[in-house]
Amino acid sequence: MKQSDIESYPIVLTAIEISEILKISKPTAYELMNRHDFPLIKIGRCKRVLRDEFFLWLSNR
Repeated sequence: MKQSDIESYPIVLTAIEISEILKISKPTAYELMNRHDFPLIKIGRCKRVLRDEFFLWLSNR
């Protein structure tokens, strides 16, 4: 994915956006977000991830 494509996403990603990026279902995105090595940010019950940390995490897979 090109840097310009990555920067087109919001700075903070939701499970819906992760599911769109990875072409997986929303429940599968939530499963992924529950992994211990995932760069998750919890705000109350909301789960989010910083865009740049997500793509860095993804590139190390």
